[in-house]
Amino acid sequence: MTHARRFIASLTATALILASLPALAAEGPGGGRKVNINTADATQLTLLPRVGPSTAQRILEFRKQNGPFKATEDRMLVSGIGEKTFQLMKPYIATSGETTLKDKVRSSKKKEDSR
Repeated sequence: MTHARRFIASLTATALILASLPALAAEGPGGGRKVNINTADATQLTLLPRVGPSTAQRILEFRKQNGPFKATEDRMLVSGIGEKTFQLMKPYIATSGETTLKDKVRSSKKKEDSR
């Protein structure tokens, strides 16, 4: 009887884990952690990959002069943010909702083969 209970408990645990995988995968690379680029302060903006104090300040100045970002892609209108940087930031930025990102996201620089 003990083996049967262990087997059923193992099956139940496995089923619960498998059932939760789609929800975890749906969150994507940002894991649901976002910075609202329309309400974030400079400190919160620096949590994004490749954003330091000077880039954060440029984002704030752009937002002050032009109003809120309507789409996350508008971020590329800020001086110093190109396509590559935007693609690194994209999983972590939003134009509405609360800022939920709490730790700095480090970008991994891929080394290209120079052959």
